[in-house]
Amino acid sequence: MLNDFKAFIMRGNVLDLAVAVIIGGAFGKIVSSLVSDIIMPLIGLIIGGIDFSSLAFTVGSAKVTYGNFINNVVDFLIIASVIFLMVRGISSLEKMRTRPVPAAAPTTKECPYCFSTISIKATRCPNCTSELE
Repeated sequence: MLNDFKAFIMRGNVLDLAVAVIIGGAFGKIVSSLVSDIIMPLIGLIIGGIDFSSLAFTVGSAKVTYGNFINNVVDFLIIASVIFLMVRGISSLEKMRTRPVPAAAPTTKECPYCFSTISIKATRCPNCTSELE
């Protein structure tokens, strides 16, 4: 059972997934910082000096911080758009890689009389001297 677990962990897909989760977590922190520290203060300044992180209202004894929700929505939209652009770019690269290469124009043809290979531009066969159309 231990050997099966080791084989499972060492497969490429599991390692790739682990790396993706770790990098994704780090990327998420960077985007969260970008949103909360740079983008949202600038948006708040543009629309009248509003600090989104402090936006809240109280219902009874509960404090509803909808400003944090707005920050998280912007955070999600940025991450989703970056992932979309990455997937789209990888997809287009994959299409370019698998696109069939067009065949080159032929440079030779077969003589209809002696069946030897001759230049496509020939008007007379050099082997049997027949005139070609």
